[in-house]
Amino acid sequence: MYLLISVLIIVVCIFMVLIVLVQNSKGGGLASNFASSNQIMGVRKTADFLEKATWTLAISLLALSLLASLTMPKGKINASSAIEKNINETQDPSALPNFPNANQQPDQAAPDSTK
Repeated sequence: MYLLISVLIIVVCIFMVLIVLVQNSKGGGLASNFASSNQIMGVRKTADFLEKATWTLAISLLALSLLASLTMPKGKINASSAIEKNINETQDPSALPNFPNANQQPDQAAPDSTK
């Protein structure tokens, strides 16, 4: 279901881009080329149609986006970040080996027992 809605969102986006590119904010876009007298729809009706189509596509894009967020597959989420993983894998500082301080003298070597 999610895949179908995603495809519909892409199709709506493509149509919306095409319709917006056809329009002109001053009313002279591609719709002004259809001003011949034998045209069924005049320039004004074409501009009205393009505006209504833009609003319809915008509303349908919003509705499809909300529907897609509701139908998104929700599997077992094992989303532990790399930082959380590093924190969990660190060693306890008290379990680290103790290194000799500069003030401590090294232990005397054991006497040679081979003599």
